[in-house]
Amino acid sequence: MQIHPTRASVDLALTGIGALAVGLIAQEPAMVAWTGALLVGLALARAVTMVSVARVRAAGFEMLWRGEERMRRVGRGDTIELSAEIRNRDSLAARYVHLRAVNSPDLDVELEPTSGEVPAAGRLAIQVRVRAPRVGQHGIHGLSLEVQGSPGLFEVPLTFANPYGVEVLPQTYGVLLKSARGGRSRMNAEDGRAGVFAGDGSELRELRDHQPGDPWRRIAWRASARRGKLLVREHEREERDVVWVLLDASVELWSGKPGVAPLDHAIDEVGAVLGRHLARGDQVGLGILASRCLTWLPPSRGAAHQMRALFALATDTGCWDSDRSDLDEADVAARVIEHMRPLDPGGSLRLRPSEPDKVLRRAERVRVRAPFPGVLPSAGSSRERRLRRYLSAFGMHAPPRMEPERTKTDLTLTHTLRRLLYERPRPSIVYLWSPAPSFERMPQLEKALAELPLRRLDVRWVCMRTEQSIPRDGSNLAEPVADALGIRMRIARERGEQALRRWGLRIEPLHTHAQKRKAPASEGAREQEAPAT
Repeated sequence: MQIHPTRASVDLALTGIGALAVGLIAQEPAMVAWTGALLVGLALARAVTMVSVARVRAAGFEMLWRGEERMRRVGRGDTIELSAEIRNRDSLAARYVHLRAVNSPDLDVELEPTSGEVPAAGRLAIQVRVRAPRVGQHGIHGLSLEVQGSPGLFEVPLTFANPYGVEVLPQTYGVLLKSARGGRSRMNAEDGRAGVFAGDGSELRELRDHQPGDPWRRIAWRASARRGKLLVREHEREERDVVWVLLDASVELWSGKPGVAPLDHAIDEVGAVLGRHLARGDQVGLGILASRCLTWLPPSRGAAHQMRALFALATDTGCWDSDRSDLDEADVAARVIEHMRPLDPGGSLRLRPSEPDKVLRRAERVRVRAPFPGVLPSAGSSRERRLRRYLSAFGMHAPPRMEPERTKTDLTLTHTLRRLLYERPRPSIVYLWSPAPSFERMPQLEKALAELPLRRLDVRWVCMRTEQSIPRDGSNLAEPVADALGIRMRIARERGEQALRRWGLRIEPLHTHAQKRKAPASEGAREQEAPAT
């Protein structure tokens, strides 16, 4: 058990050592005796703190989440409040300071109160306020604090390992959260009116005289027999748009502070467009692209399809895959061991990153306590995929790869545009979120755009703005450097937009404004406890 001196104890120790040196030099027995007693008192205070904290831990010093849930789902940018408790089963009160959350860096967590006293055989309520600026599955791994001994001169850091998951979806999730529940109320009425065309369908439009070229299968034989001439059944069909939404999710688009990166805004815009077309009754497909195709959802309708698309936008754009993460297998194993130690102190004590097989066996046992089922990321081996699944199951942060994917993503985008020519049903509208292209760098993309049948296919390119993610603080030169880089990026975007307009593509600047909502309070009496380590 570690113990840290406070500022007051350090000052007293330095004062005592200095006074002791002066007393020895001056040969003053009284000064030497006084400073010696001061240092002995500090040693006794340290021992008393160790004993008192050990007693509190042995009696039971725990942290728990109130309610049955171990995971909450929220829209990006919203704030939720969680309730936690710190319990002290000892007969003496325990003072603590510097209460803080151990959480993913993609969450903003505030605690109240950050310091206080847990009464003897009592409990202290903790309010946890969580703001979610970035989509994904993020974890609150526990709480950490420093317990002070009775003199208040020394502190012992303790950590409560009790995972809690926060699944952050695009802002459009707020609309689904507010929709009515149960029966027909779960169905969204289709907006607008579909165009009616003659053709194969289920609704009879009219009976007309047979004309040369009409197929024999449309002849109404009974009606023709009654009237003495050939009549043909004409049906009507309703035609709605088949919409494809393509998102460029290159790792370099995650650059910037959480909440202001280009992908943060693009994901919200994609979710809003998906919801708008699904509400009209259109079939909507989703493709998430990077150096390879990350997600390909065929066109469909309904609320279930919308939730699948929102979940894909939140999870498949992450950086848990080996080709999108800056962590290799050894780094992943080290992070898994570090995370398991407070959860399983005995089983993970002797694990080493150089023994990934042993780490994996232990991690599979601990993963049952994870708040998420975990996705199976892409990696070079099955062992590495399962180790990375541990990171995703607990919502651990994986930093994006430093090398950009722009060139590979442009090739993937070229293949995807050609693939849409052979998709069935045929698309009528294609949205594409990506930075403005440079045809000088990628002539293949220009050739693919030339092959698109723009007369019957409406292609709408949404140029992602990257200059808003440039940091403007940190030094005196940050502001002028950010302005210069922003001007350069703006000029490149305008040139790319002009080139796209020459090919007949529509350039659409989209902005979404999601309504804020208050998170519902959690209910339930079951509590998840975690002892202090």
